[in-house]
Amino acid sequence: MTQPNANQPNQQHANRDAFGTGEPGEDAFPPVDQLNYETARDQLVEIVKILELGQMSLDESLRYWERAEELAGHCERQLARASKKVEDALSRRDGAGQEGGAGAQSTGANAQQ
Repeated sequence: MTQPNANQPNQQHANRDAFGTGEPGEDAFPPVDQLNYETARDQLVEIVKILELGQMSLDESLRYWERAEELAGHCERQLARASKKVEDALSRRDGAGQEGGAGAQSTGANAQQ
């Protein structure tokens, strides 16, 4: 009977909340553009926690800081896209309401107060 290799992770007990490949290198983190907003935000929060511990070398800290900057930018872009979608939907709704007559306009004015 073979013993499990201590250097190979047990796939049955892998941490589903962890991110990255676990291997050092440029590709240790998944590309930011492949992440949805929630995953990017969660990774950003974890990186901030890691950096706040201050237990890494300067090079490691810089690598994590750079990743945090990428994640923050990605989250900002995702939020900007979502905000634009909401604004566009509201504009379409308001535009359709204005075509409906004065009653729709007063409803829109009341909604903004």
